[in-house]
Amino acid sequence: MTATPSTQPRAPSPMAFVRVVAAISQAAGWCAAGMILAAVAITCQMIFIRFVLNGSTVWQTEAVVYLVVAATLVGLPYVQLLRGHVNVDLVPLALPRRARFALAVATSIGSIAIVALMLFHGFEYWHVAWERGWRSDTVWGVRLWIPYLSLPVGFGLLLLQLTADLAALIAGDDKPFGLEAA
Repeated sequence: MTATPSTQPRAPSPMAFVRVVAAISQAAGWCAAGMILAAVAITCQMIFIRFVLNGSTVWQTEAVVYLVVAATLVGLPYVQLLRGHVNVDLVPLALPRRARFALAVATSIGSIAIVALMLFHGFEYWHVAWERGWRSDTVWGVRLWIPYLSLPVGFGLLLLQLTADLAALIAGDDKPFGLEAA
């Protein structure tokens, strides 16, 4: 599979902020991968307990769900760093260089605003679960602030990566949408 211009890995930025955020996003990607591996291992253990030992499981299904959701959220900045999100280049390809740059800045600012809103509400949701001592109503009864912590962490890291992307774009270290000049 060949990479399109917008999916090619970006060159390292000379800006320290962008490099530090890229390192944080990579670490988040490794954490997300670890959560997926843990979810797979727990699923295998659950299958062994249920179908080989004919035993019951208490915590495994819930833990797997929380791990996969947390991996998705914590992995967001890594996917953004790699330009792994789905995008359509039709409009940017049709625009001249200045309009493409303006569109890239506008979409970056819009993305930052939306993710900031999600971060605010994710933090609020996590804080309510923490403050009120919410627990899941399963036999395991996990304290819900633990899995809900992935909401503000994931969106906070994504917001940081989007801000670094915008800074690199404005500084000229990154091309609008990763596309060459028209």
